[in-house]
Amino acid sequence: MSVSRLAAYSTCELSDALVKLGVAAGGFLPGLHLVSSGTVCAPAYTVKMVFNDDPSAPKLAEHFVDTAPAGSVIVIDAPHQAQNAVWGGLMSAGAIARSAVGVVISGRCRDLAEHRALNFPVFARSHSTLGQQPFTRPSAVNVPLVIGPPTTAGDYKFPATRVEPGDWIVGDEDGVVCVPQALEEKVLDLARLGKSVDALCLADIQAGKGIQATFAKHRGTK
Repeated sequence: MSVSRLAAYSTCELSDALVKLGVAAGGFLPGLHLVSSGTVCAPAYTVKMVFNDDPSAPKLAEHFVDTAPAGSVIVIDAPHQAQNAVWGGLMSAGAIARSAVGVVISGRCRDLAEHRALNFPVFARSHSTLGQQPFTRPSAVNVPLVIGPPTTAGDYKFPATRVEPGDWIVGDEDGVVCVPQALEEKVLDLARLGKSVDALCLADIQAGKGIQATFAKHRGTK
């Protein structure tokens, strides 16, 4: 499957397809926003961050940006409590030099103007003036990541999304979705169907037909 086949669909369409396939979180990586410009649709190169004073976590021999495969999107999972950035402008420059296509950060970034000037897609939870050192450090690459919301409201717990190395990461202005490799073809089939149904709904709604009647006709829902 080529990247362009998934790139033809929005993150909303892909999430809808994943929900229909029984993926509880719809592949959604919660709380992440586009802070620069552009979109991404590429295989995940995963990076696990830990607090700098964690004695049990291994250390990398090379900088993770230097080992990012060409054509990948770098997916970083940082501790929720960390208030520092784990990605900056120089890293975006390095990623571009490695032909990586974007970065998705379950954590914070900084140097927003630099990312925008480089036209490099950066998705993050938030931003910070603080750099990575001396607060956090990368501990592992190409490992599974489990990304969920930092907090829960009341008794409701939103399901986390598991990102395996090589899973498809799709990001646009609505957010970021992980499409597991094993579900690619099924997701494409359902996203294609969903997009065609929505087009029929739009035509009827613009013609003055009610939303309830339109949804019942085309979606089978009220």
